Amino acid sequence: MREGDHASATGAIIVAAGRGLRMGGRDKVLTALLGKPLVMYSLEVFNDAPGVSAIVLVVSADNLDTCRRLVEERGLRKVTDVRVGGERRRDSVSLGLEGMPDPGSTIVHDGARPCVDAATIARGIDAVHRHGAAVAAVPVKDTIKSATRDRRVTKTIDREGLWAAQTPQVFRTQVLKDAHGALEGDFTDDAAMVEARGGTVSLFMGSYDNIKVTTPEDVAIAEAILASRSGAGV
Repeated sequence: MREGDHASATGAIIVAAGRGLRMGGRDKVLTALLGKPLVMYSLEVFNDAPGVSAIVLVVSADNLDTCRRLVEERGLRKVTDVRVGGERRRDSVSLGLEGMPDPGSTIVHDGARPCVDAATIARGIDAVHRHGAAVAAVPVKDTIKSATRDRRVTKTIDREGLWAAQTPQVFRTQVLKDAHGALEGDFTDDAAMVEARGGTVSLFMGSYDNIKVTTPEDVAIAEAILASRSGAGV
C-alpha cells in the first residue's frame, strides 16, 4: 500500500474463534456447507470485495493450522494474518486489530455468518465513510414479547423502530481502538462498546439472508440460501 493510502483503506477482521456450544459438538467454523467449510464463504466474499484492502482471520487454537492451510490453498491473497483469538469475542477483535495493517476504517464480521454478500459489504464501506460507525441491521418483522424468567408475558413491545443487528459492523479504526482500549467488561458487539463511550452509531441495511449459524438447524437454512445463489440443489 502506498504512503497516504491508509486513510481511505478498509481492513476486515473475520471473527471465528467461538466454541459453538449450541452446535451439538460440531466444529462450527469448519462445518461443511455444500461441501465447503463454513468460514470460507465469508472469507471469499471479503477477499473479492473491491473496497477491502486486507483481512485478518481470528480462529481458535485448534483450528489455526487448518485455517492457515485453507487460506493458502484457496489463494485468498488479501488475508494478511490468521491468528488465535481470545477468551471473549471482544478479546478476539482486539487481537485482530493488533494483526491488521493500519487502515483508516475496519470492518468486523462474524465468521458464523456465511451468507454475507458483496452488496452488504459495499453498503457498510459507504456507511463508515459517511458516519464513522455503522452496523448492518434489518427491521424486526416478528411480534416481540417481553416475559419473566418463567415465561409469563409482561408486555408486547411495539416493533416500530426496532432493528435486528447483524455484522458486518464498520468503524473508523481509531474509534474502534479507542473503545477497546477504554472499556472493561464484556459487550455483545463492538457497536455497543462505541455506544458506551458516547459515540454515535448509525444503521445500514443488512439482509434477511445474512443469518448467523448457531444451531444444527441453521446449517440447512444457510445451505438453502447459498444454493439458491448458485442455482445448485441442496
